[in-house]
Amino acid sequence: MLSETDLSLVNALQIDPRAPWSLVGETLGIGAATAARRWESLVDEGRAWLSAYPAGPLASRMAVAFVQVDCAPGRALEAGAALAADPHVPTVECVAGPCDLLVHVVGAEFGSVAEYVVHRLSSLPGVARTRTLVSARLFSEGSRWQVRAISPGQQEALATRVRPPAGAPRFDELDRSLLLVLGEDGRLPYAELATRLGTSASTVRRRVEIALASGALRLRCELARSLSPAPVTTMLWLRVPPDRLESTARSLATLPEIRMCAAISGAANLLVVAWLRTPADSTGLEGAMVTKLPWVEIVDRAVTLRTVKLMGALLDETGHARARVPLDFWSPVLPR
Repeated sequence: MLSETDLSLVNALQIDPRAPWSLVGETLGIGAATAARRWESLVDEGRAWLSAYPAGPLASRMAVAFVQVDCAPGRALEAGAALAADPHVPTVECVAGPCDLLVHVVGAEFGSVAEYVVHRLSSLPGVARTRTLVSARLFSEGSRWQVRAISPGQQEALATRVRPPAGAPRFDELDRSLLLVLGEDGRLPYAELATRLGTSASTVRRRVEIALASGALRLRCELARSLSPAPVTTMLWLRVPPDRLESTARSLATLPEIRMCAAISGAANLLVVAWLRTPADSTGLEGAMVTKLPWVEIVDRAVTLRTVKLMGALLDETGHARARVPLDFWSPVLPR
């Protein structure tokens, strides 16, 4: 397990991923250099890292699908590794449940998601069958989950850091390149970002601050699941009356265990992902859900056996990050 200081450091960067080390150190009661050194060690060892991805108004214009993949016997990891290499696939999980793999697919438009599923995914060796669930809306996603290792006062000190007023992000080629570079290292200094992108530090700073303040760009601090206080991932496919879908999703999003909640097509119309301490905790979560929301019907469920890729990070069998695949959702699905 991580030390309390390292867990606190992860929690601090979950609240403000680009907070100055001076503020992080002051808030946690350690030196700025110590905070920076410990974070660098966590990243080098793959125990923690930052992901960058489009969110808010930008993500709402994108197409998302969750694909259930059945694989030939013994070929799930092979197929999962091939899918994980693709920039349109942010997350791949081997699961025990209604399928062998659950694959998240994202494209700049619906046509690119359809092209990926029809032409790329279905042709992979080892893939036997696929079932595609198109997401009409993402109600909540993983950036809200925290390890809860610091006090409310420390959280407030980090959350109230002065930010510029939100503007309208252009999201041109510079912004796209910026997102991809931040996906490699979300804490790169503005001067280094400017050098990588061939522009000025002031331009980069302005673009990053506007993208973060407007919610178009999200930076997320991740922790290796084997080191997390909630190492078990479970998925629930729910059937909810259409007129109660939004209120149900908002109610579920208030539960601290919930990692993601998305409206989907199919017999079930809501997909919920939760992070739990043990597989047995899923029984308590399900009981609490149906007690609070008696109109909810659980259609199916699954438990993650191994996460192959999480928001662009390629993970080993212990959940440590070993490599990155840029989340370039705008790139061509197939070679032109």
